[in-house]
Amino acid sequence: MTLILWGHAFAALLFGMIAVSQLRDAATALPRLTFVVALIATALWALAVAGIDPRDIMARIAESGRNLAWLAFMFALVRRDPSAPHGKAVATVYGVVVLIVLAGIVLAIAETTLAPADAVSMSSSRLLLRMMVAVSALVLVHHLYAAVAPRARGGILLVVIALAVMWSLDLALYATAYLTQSWGVELVALRGAVMALLAPLFALAVLRNGDWTLKLSRTVAWQSLSLAATILWLVTMVLITSGIAAFGGTYVRIAQTAFVFGSAAATLTLVSSPWLKAWAKVKLAKHLFNHRYDYRAEWARFTDTLGKPEGAAPLDERIVKAVADLTDSPAGLLLVPDGAGLGIGAAWNWARDGLPASGGDEILARHLVASGRIIELDRIRSDVGLDAEASAEAASVPQWMLDDGATWALIPLVHLDRLQGAILLARPPIDRALDWEDFDLLRIAGRQAASYLAEARAQEALADAERFDEFNRRFAFILHDIKNLVSQLTLVARNAERHADNPDFRADMVATLQDSAGRMNDLLARLSQHHSARAEELRPVELMPLVERVAARRRAQHPVAVIGVKALAQADPTRLEQLLGHLLQNAIEASPAVEPVTIAVSVDAANVVIDVIDQGCGMSPAFLRDKLFKPFASSKPGGFGIGAFEARQLAQAMGGSVEVTSREGEGTRFRVILSSARALPMEHAA
Repeated sequence: MTLILWGHAFAALLFGMIAVSQLRDAATALPRLTFVVALIATALWALAVAGIDPRDIMARIAESGRNLAWLAFMFALVRRDPSAPHGKAVATVYGVVVLIVLAGIVLAIAETTLAPADAVSMSSSRLLLRMMVAVSALVLVHHLYAAVAPRARGGILLVVIALAVMWSLDLALYATAYLTQSWGVELVALRGAVMALLAPLFALAVLRNGDWTLKLSRTVAWQSLSLAATILWLVTMVLITSGIAAFGGTYVRIAQTAFVFGSAAATLTLVSSPWLKAWAKVKLAKHLFNHRYDYRAEWARFTDTLGKPEGAAPLDERIVKAVADLTDSPAGLLLVPDGAGLGIGAAWNWARDGLPASGGDEILARHLVASGRIIELDRIRSDVGLDAEASAEAASVPQWMLDDGATWALIPLVHLDRLQGAILLARPPIDRALDWEDFDLLRIAGRQAASYLAEARAQEALADAERFDEFNRRFAFILHDIKNLVSQLTLVARNAERHADNPDFRADMVATLQDSAGRMNDLLARLSQHHSARAEELRPVELMPLVERVAARRRAQHPVAVIGVKALAQADPTRLEQLLGHLLQNAIEASPAVEPVTIAVSVDAANVVIDVIDQGCGMSPAFLRDKLFKPFASSKPGGFGIGAFEARQLAQAMGGSVEVTSREGEGTRFRVILSSARALPMEHAA
């Protein structure tokens, strides 16, 4: 008892001295005034514990006064910023904690009037309330530190530490008393000594108070309200179970157990109800917050829904969900441009049974583009107080939307004065009229959603254009090959008139026709939309037989000589034949009828070289530099300008290259360079 006396007396002296030193400046600001009051209340409480007894009614009331004073000081700090957006929510939390403190005072007074048997049960309830006060105060201390402006946390840090230690000691003391059903004298003595040590921290905090402006977030306010509701529920449970214990008679335990389980089940059912959540959100936003929406959080959720990675729901469905979530609408329907009107598009939680084939006619589409206004369907249904503009709006809405009572609002999606669609929202769980905040948020969200839709459709159009471009490019190559085949067939038809009776010619003609038919079928397959460019299947290819086959097809058209060595190249034989066919055909068309075209095969280190040489008209340096390897540029009358371009692409696909040297009036040499598979012994051929 001596330690309790001297510890609390010394604490009372220190707190009293700090309070007296601050009396002169107490009226300069509300936080300083409440700070001085809290110092005085703490000194009086410590004096009551030292002079009377910590279990005496006056000491208990003094402790409650101390708690109320420090809560008032913390609340004054919270309210220091008059522009704080959630002051009402925070005030509600503090109010609930104050009610718990006052309930503890009432129980302490009531305990003195009860018989000893009933006082024991009341004492347990009072200890529970004091533990709740300590826990709630610790949570509010953490909230105070989290909400204060970062630049001011250094000034408030000492106060936060001191208050946290003070209420932590209270919690430890009352929890021990509740569990052991005995008063911890050692903890009481320790609390007095620690309070004396905390007094200098409060004194230093006065010198370092700085700017204690708070910046509260809506999330903190909602968490605080949830905490307040939880504490209020627990207090109610404690009071009712205490009442059952006092008046329950023989079956008190059964009655308490039934009440706890029944109330817990009922509470969980209510809390899990979507309607209750929506109702609480609407009411709290209406009465506690300056704005209905936390715009930063809503926009972050909106963009996160729209930007989900591949594999999630389709973009159209995500857009509907993102807009519906803003107003807690349970479903939404996307109307998309369909001719001059609107068609039914993607749906989110919207049953498609019974939907019309058309979402709206041309009148609705024109109205949405012209006005850009969100259509509130309940206002049109009421048909009360509609001006001329609203009457025109009502006339544009299709009847099926008005007949369906679940429809609530129609949001146009306009991007760069073009209607990308419209979103029809279902009625939220708590029916209400749209206000200016709803219109502003939905209008901005509609523009953002419209930009996403416009971008997605532009990408689809670009993909279609790329497919058409690929088709056109493939068709241009094939058309060039067909031109070469036509040249061969024309020559065969011309020679057939003179050599039709020659069996060798007939056999050669049949082979040429079969080869041409096979190549045409291959060209048609390449033109098919299901054909995709395959990776080149490279393998060792013996070049001399392949070159001879290519030359043999053209010898009836023009003299072709093959010289060189036996060599193996790493290539795709089909593509290599196609490549050499392009170059040989170009050389034949550029050469005089009496001048042969030469194909020469050679080996150069790790490469195999195939030269296609003609003695034709040649090409100018400007044509070589600017036009030769560009599609649709040709120096020949009636040429397509595709052969050299496709030849280089084929060579590059096989890991090789095409080089060219040419001089006007002297001829041209095309050189195809491929990787060597294995060089064979030199052997010249005519």
